[in-house]
Amino acid sequence: MEEKDKKQQPPGVSRRDFLHMGAAGLAAAGLGMYSCDKGKRVTTKPAVMTSKPMKKLRIGFVGTGMQGSGHVRNFINIENVEIKAICDIVPEKVERMQKWIEKSGQPKPAGYSKGEYDFIRMCENEDLDLVYTATPWNWHVPVCVAAMENGKHAATEVPAAVTIDDCWKLVETAEKYKKHCVMMENCNYNRRAMMVLNMIRQGLLGEILHGEGGYLHDLRNYKLGGLYEGDWRVFHSMKRNGNLYPTHGLGPIAWYMNINRGDCFDYLVSMSSPSRGLQEYAKSKLGPDHEFSKAHYALGDVNTALIKTKRDRTIFLSHDTNLPRPYSRIDMIQGTKGIVHGYPDRIHIEGRTQGHGWEDIENYRKEFDHPLWKTVGEQARGAGHGGMDYLEDYRLVQALLKGEPTDMDVYDAAAWSAISQCTEISVAKGSRPVKIPDFTRGMWKNREPLGIVV
Repeated sequence: MEEKDKKQQPPGVSRRDFLHMGAAGLAAAGLGMYSCDKGKRVTTKPAVMTSKPMKKLRIGFVGTGMQGSGHVRNFINIENVEIKAICDIVPEKVERMQKWIEKSGQPKPAGYSKGEYDFIRMCENEDLDLVYTATPWNWHVPVCVAAMENGKHAATEVPAAVTIDDCWKLVETAEKYKKHCVMMENCNYNRRAMMVLNMIRQGLLGEILHGEGGYLHDLRNYKLGGLYEGDWRVFHSMKRNGNLYPTHGLGPIAWYMNINRGDCFDYLVSMSSPSRGLQEYAKSKLGPDHEFSKAHYALGDVNTALIKTKRDRTIFLSHDTNLPRPYSRIDMIQGTKGIVHGYPDRIHIEGRTQGHGWEDIENYRKEFDHPLWKTVGEQARGAGHGGMDYLEDYRLVQALLKGEPTDMDVYDAAAWSAISQCTEISVAKGSRPVKIPDFTRGMWKNREPLGIVV
């Protein structure tokens, strides 16, 4: 491996050499609140990332599996986008995407499939504006860093990073090279969530005080059924105990509460239930002699966290992917004038809702539907996750083409993703409070909240 490749090497989610941040590596350190950034040296200054308007957005993709191929399809259908390069460790996936793109009328993109680090060669050789990655989690940071170091903006699937050090690496690289680094959190573009954001911006819920979110999704068959290439996702469950996937539930709440734009995460406490679900499922479906039946799983089946913000708001966050259950992200936001709750969707607004019960949130659609869904919703029909994937891709393209700030930036990517290791530390330390890093270094106090974009 070349010297440059060694520097890019991710924290190796494998059977032999896993991320060195499990409970065994989290030694106790006194009483009181634990700071994740003790001794951390930040070498850059907070910045507002900007870019010049452009007539066409040239994109290179890294990782074109289940989610990545869906994004390729989205970008094919967005105007003023040219997909110039495709990178994947599986040559057949590269060829498949090349055929899709040629069929759409674009020139055949360059293909890169010479090993795990071929994305570096793509970033060095191709004339691109944006590099978009939908790889396994531990590759997100190396791909984004390689993109920014070579003068490209970066976009990544969630989570942007799995360690706090890597969150800082994204922030410092973006600040050093003045490039956008966006985490593509599709749940922020859910139609109901965007309608709630519009309600909040118009004052319908009053002052926002508390939110609840989560990722409650039965992933047993995904983790143990061979649906992830190399079974990479189950190895996180073997070695880590905390909220491994916080951003789906947290992202919309962060928008509602203006996190990094008027407020900031302060600290959290977290705890996990025992680990039972994957063990029982593996024995039942794969047999008692299968390696996954004999494996140890560190991840507690249900992880809960309480987050406090600098403005004294509170957030409840939950993670449950190992047990039989219906899907939910909870999606609850409470204000002084009302409350909205998801799964099922319902609302109560003082002075508008009769009595003390719930009413159907659809009663408010005509008045508060987000203008982005009104204008682009039809284009999103049939795209992944009910159209959310298309909306997030569309908004990124429009921001870069116009030279405007992106809806989510590197500070959001870092703050939302850092929750994972903060919960792991808190769990390992007996639910001790853990200080959440302020990646803006105080800039959140003077930044404007996200407006109602179209």
